[in-house]
Amino acid sequence: MEVVEEDIVIVGAGIAGLTTALGLHRLGIRSLVLESSEFLRVTGFAFTTWTNAWRALDAIGIGDSLRRQHNLLNGIVAASTISGLSTAEMSFKSKGSFGEHEVRCVRRKLLLEALEKKLPIGTIKYSSKVVSIEESGCFKLVHVADGSVLRTKVLIGCDGVNSVVAKWLGFNKAAFVGRSAIRGYADFKGSHGFGTTFLQFFGNGVRSGFLPCNDTTVYWFFTFTPSTQDKEVEENPAKMKEFVLSKLGKVPDQVRAVVEITELDNIICSPLRFRHPWDLLWGNISKGSVCVAGDALHPMTPDIGQGGCAALEDGVVLARCLGPAFTKKHSEGGGKDEYKKIEMGLKKFARERRWRGFELISTAYVVGVVQQSEGVVMNFLRDKIFAAFLAGLLLKKADFDCGKLCIS
Repeated sequence: MEVVEEDIVIVGAGIAGLTTALGLHRLGIRSLVLESSEFLRVTGFAFTTWTNAWRALDAIGIGDSLRRQHNLLNGIVAASTISGLSTAEMSFKSKGSFGEHEVRCVRRKLLLEALEKKLPIGTIKYSSKVVSIEESGCFKLVHVADGSVLRTKVLIGCDGVNSVVAKWLGFNKAAFVGRSAIRGYADFKGSHGFGTTFLQFFGNGVRSGFLPCNDTTVYWFFTFTPSTQDKEVEENPAKMKEFVLSKLGKVPDQVRAVVEITELDNIICSPLRFRHPWDLLWGNISKGSVCVAGDALHPMTPDIGQGGCAALEDGVVLARCLGPAFTKKHSEGGGKDEYKKIEMGLKKFARERRWRGFELISTAYVVGVVQQSEGVVMNFLRDKIFAAFLAGLLLKKADFDCGKLCIS
């Protein structure tokens, strides 16, 4: 059995994995990314990219190219699906602690392609599903489904909610929150006419949102609490579309048309999962030369739109913390001294991200409960009191700076 030597192996070519790899590359450090699928994963189609995410994208040098492909959103409008009336409006044209806010809806495919394009050829190895991890002194042996084995100094798990690496670290499986999300995107032949506003609708136990990515594409989502009768819906795109249209409530015809013109290939449904926040407080984010990032670390509900943004933050922070163990200026000594620097770097990453992850997971869960609760009293409180507060909370959680890639 041939064993291939690597300094750094990253499991998963999603947002966190590729951001970490590019961050390391910017510091002159090579890594190998193992991806189980045959090509880039674009599940979810798009995501709201808040101010904190743009700081991370700028840190790794791809922010400007993505800005040219996605329109700046100017504000959010929340409305009731029961009354059809607006319940809150908020402009994104304000300043936070780190400067002006910036919000766009970014196509996941375009982001991943931008990350891949900046990486050296051969950085990503596709069709490489990790099946087990074995200790070998200061090294880890990573066993891949095709029978190959990688011996690595550092193992980083960015392999999503069902992470093999997170399981090896002792984390429990992500929990189902009792809700599911149907997502899709619509391509218009001409201008969609939505302008630059993020539209959200609440009521009767469901939540939906519509975000223009550019002048011709609109991304949308619909979250709901599935019943036993909805199993067939979740597996059939045609029934998903029919289900969403029947549950949208009082929304403008222009909004309804977005769902109607969405191609069936552009609709998916997935259960919403999250890691219990106390697992982050007591769990091993890192152990020796192994750590996790992105959804493998902090899977959260999409209710504050921070899952992908936090993964971008992780990548920058992780590359910065790990860098000193491998850059020439800091890495003299080798052997046990190098391993100690790796361990210290990963512990530093864990300290920086533990409370940030805890805060985002907790906030998203609570916001989701409030947004999708039913009942006359809850509808009144959400529409009259909570709506404006929740809208402001989105900007508050985005007012964060993960820092630069520079190593002192």
